[in-house]
Amino acid sequence: MRWKGGRRSTNIEDRRGSRAPKLLGGGVGTIVLVLVALYFGVDPTPLLQTMQGGGGASSSGTRPTAEDLKNDPLADMVSVVVADTEDVWTEIFAAQGRRYQPPTLVLFSGATRSACGMGQAAMGPFYCPADQKAYIDLSFYDQMRTRFKAPGDFAQAYVIAHEIGHHVQNLLGISGQVHQMKQQLSQAEGNALSVRLELQADCLAGVWANRADKARNIIESGDIEEAMNAASAIGDDTLQRQSRGKVVPESFTHGTSEQRQRWFRQGLSSGNADTCDTFGVDRI
Repeated sequence: MRWKGGRRSTNIEDRRGSRAPKLLGGGVGTIVLVLVALYFGVDPTPLLQTMQGGGGASSSGTRPTAEDLKNDPLADMVSVVVADTEDVWTEIFAAQGRRYQPPTLVLFSGATRSACGMGQAAMGPFYCPADQKAYIDLSFYDQMRTRFKAPGDFAQAYVIAHEIGHHVQNLLGISGQVHQMKQQLSQAEGNALSVRLELQADCLAGVWANRADKARNIIESGDIEEAMNAASAIGDDTLQRQSRGKVVPESFTHGTSEQRQRWFRQGLSSGNADTCDTFGVDRI
């Protein structure tokens, strides 16, 4: 991926130097709780909120300087990807007569507070609509390379673009509508809605890749394969097969490997967010 020539985003908050908040009940027990929740297809955030007595205020961080980023290549790459998402979505929103409000990307180590509760590295990257911030522990990229066998800088960029896709959904009111609908549905029906939300974010990540490549020629040979490999590696069916030895479709929350690949490619091929309507199709 050709990222070094891009501008750096100023919407980066670095909390990695801050001491992680103490987890009630002990770190190991909390990690086990998160893993058990994920195993059964349950969102662990409410459990963590309960343990912490609510989300509370976010921990403070610093805004990395250009010199800071220069000495931290991975964070530097992430800041360029975030900047590219800002440029792409500002243009798309402007074409619709809207104003794009960029999110902040928070870099953390181990654990950090968000307006949605406690975030932990074990949960992977996530977006919190309540504070309009995306969160990532960069050690997740080590897991992508070793555990998920999904290396590469474009695969890493896909992860960021997916979380920014959730921010776009939040700004458009899609996330809020899904949240309200889920309150009236069964667990399985709510999971099905979550799958459509996640697949739409994959498609929006593809839209970013299309537009950013047209603007700056960022895609190199093998990059698309990296992103598709990552999408496949984190599909619900693949993860369940690896962890449980069987697949339980009604517990899916993100979509199958095939679905995640297909919707990312949909956005990549079209470069048009209007083609990402996962809620308006019968077959996802």
